[in-house]
Amino acid sequence: MAKPSSRQGLIDYCKRQLGAPVLEINVAEEQIDDLVDDAIQLFHERHFDGTTQAFLKYKITQEDIDRGTVEYPHEGGKVGIATTSVTDNIPGQGNVTFNWYENGNYIKVPPSVMGVSKIFKFEGGGGLSAGMFSIKYQLFLNDIYYLGSTELLTYSMTKSYLEDLDWLLSTQKQIRYNQREDRLYVDIDWRTQVPGNYLILDCYRALDPATSDQIWNDRFLKPYLTALIKKQWGINLSKFQGVKLPGGIEMNGRQIQDDGQKEIDAILEKMSSTHELPPLDMIG
Repeated sequence: MAKPSSRQGLIDYCKRQLGAPVLEINVAEEQIDDLVDDAIQLFHERHFDGTTQAFLKYKITQEDIDRGTVEYPHEGGKVGIATTSVTDNIPGQGNVTFNWYENGNYIKVPPSVMGVSKIFKFEGGGGLSAGMFSIKYQLFLNDIYYLGSTELLTYSMTKSYLEDLDWLLSTQKQIRYNQREDRLYVDIDWRTQVPGNYLILDCYRALDPATSDQIWNDRFLKPYLTALIKKQWGINLSKFQGVKLPGGIEMNGRQIQDDGQKEIDAILEKMSSTHELPPLDMIG
């Protein structure tokens, strides 16, 4: 089918683009499976449509609190986990041992999470614009029944001003995340947390091909995987460079490999300007 909807359907499509079944594509199924995985990985990491914004809920456990509040030895109750010790010879002091510590204030996240933007506030109310004393509550309680008594512009400006104050005075929770670790470090005092509270993660999660079958018909993935298979085909044939076939035909695997690489380079260059978000420039 011209519109593949499965992994095997995409593989068959790419083979047809390379000449199958008229030509025999000399690439092993195991090699093609590896190339499909490589193409999907690039699609997830760089393609605009490879991820989707998601809000994940995580329930804090006692194990999380214990891991984040292990005390340094002889360090006055700071939180962290001792990881390694290094002994060095210092002139005049002899051998001195230095202890290095690594924070244990992290939670495990699913491997499909590609990036985390922020976590939402999870402590109780009490902010400038929260609860029964908020400007929204008081306006609706006292003035909203007088139609036209409150200008929407005034309400909007006041609400925005209070939100700015709340943002400036309420410290945002600092986070650190690297997708190769599957750990989200939350820089808070874990001793103040209670088991059963929730964290809401604003994150980006890789699309699962098992549930999002339109991935297999993506207009970037189809030509990219075709070029990958073509390059691998050329690499395989180049092992027989110079071998004469019946009729004096000579296989030119090197040319197929070079053509495949040129196609890959052109696709990736086009991707940077068409399918990939531009980097954020910092001025100043």
